[in-house]
Amino acid sequence: MARLGLQRALDPAWIDELFEQEREAQYTRELLFSTTVEIMSLVAVGLRPSVHAAAKASPALPVSITALYDKISRTEPGLVRALVQGSARRLGPVVQPMLRKQPPSVDGYRLRIVDGSHLPASEKRLKPLRGFRGAALPGQSLVVYDPDTAMIVDLVPCEDAHAQERAIMETLLESAEPGELWIADRNFSTRAILTGWQRRGSAFLVREHGRNPNPSELEPAREMGRVETGLVYEQAVSILDESNTPLPLRRIELRLDRATEDGDTVIRLLTNVPAAHLTAEAVAQLYRKRWSIENLFQRLESVLNSEIRSLSQPRAALLAFGVAALAYNVLSVIATAVRIRHELDTGDIELSPYYLASEIRATYAGMMIAVPPEIWEGYDPLTPAQLSRELLKIATHVDPRAMRKHARGPKAPKKKGYVAGCVARRHVSTARVIKAGRVV
Repeated sequence: MARLGLQRALDPAWIDELFEQEREAQYTRELLFSTTVEIMSLVAVGLRPSVHAAAKASPALPVSITALYDKISRTEPGLVRALVQGSARRLGPVVQPMLRKQPPSVDGYRLRIVDGSHLPASEKRLKPLRGFRGAALPGQSLVVYDPDTAMIVDLVPCEDAHAQERAIMETLLESAEPGELWIADRNFSTRAILTGWQRRGSAFLVREHGRNPNPSELEPAREMGRVETGLVYEQAVSILDESNTPLPLRRIELRLDRATEDGDTVIRLLTNVPAAHLTAEAVAQLYRKRWSIENLFQRLESVLNSEIRSLSQPRAALLAFGVAALAYNVLSVIATAVRIRHELDTGDIELSPYYLASEIRATYAGMMIAVPPEIWEGYDPLTPAQLSRELLKIATHVDPRAMRKHARGPKAPKKKGYVAGCVARRHVSTARVIKAGRVV
């Protein structure tokens, strides 16, 4: 299943054609862009521990490893975005037939959850950074996630790790379409972003920032009902668009029974979705789906190798993150096929992406040795619908119990406090502590 998904998402001819369409200053000599992406994908899914190891194991690499690193470090951010967008467009028609019996989260809308992801500090291998004691951040990305298909549908890479997410958002606004419902946290609660979505014909649901966009209240707040976390109120408000014309909005206020970790007792949401489409209670519950993108970021880090700290060049680190996003989409299609085929939505088994990826790593290399290439080539002509049926058929042989998620309760809080340096640096023999029953 993993091979068929990667084969569809990483078709070399499509990737090289994409490179020619989207490239700016880059060009092709001996090393094809498809070869570069294939090597990076081996690292992303954990089949190889590093780019260097993947390159050494690649018999088709026509250039030196130094030239490969050179190509990776010059990959333009626009190419990374096109690669992720294209993977979603190629895999979307494969997963849609599997989901035909499942209703969308909101009738008439395609959900788009947007959030920023900052890459962690890289190793300081670049000459200007070698004497620097602080952290060197290689970049960030705005990620757009579709919770209904469980796929990343867009990604905007940014080389400047200190750039504001609101500034990067302008690129995403240009691609917003009618029929989409964008969900975002308060970092995106600005007049420019909200009116930008409105101008593009998109709906939005955004948590209101304390000072922005400062809407005008048109009526007192009315109590509308209750959800599991608190009381829900609704209020008509408005903001001014670019032409100073009032834009009417709904403010949904959730007064929490218990404060959040940040100490917030009230959450205010702004939306342009009509009440006929979503009640106030439904809006409050829908916003909770925003946390699914936080789970996505955690999976990209723990399940896939999305953060290669040895890649100090921003463009190289962003390419690695983009290829990991593409691999996540493939993993998501596999998980959907298993979930639908075994009807896990009505059972007590939830698939673990970690165990699913681990199973792929354990069997992939041996399978590629045992199965001749011409067998895989026979799947290339399949239409998306045919490939969807084939994946469901293969999913019959998967035992979901071996890949179930093991939920656990919250961790017990640990006591924190100051101790002297000599105490913190002290070390003991664990075997002696066990024998004595205490730290001596």
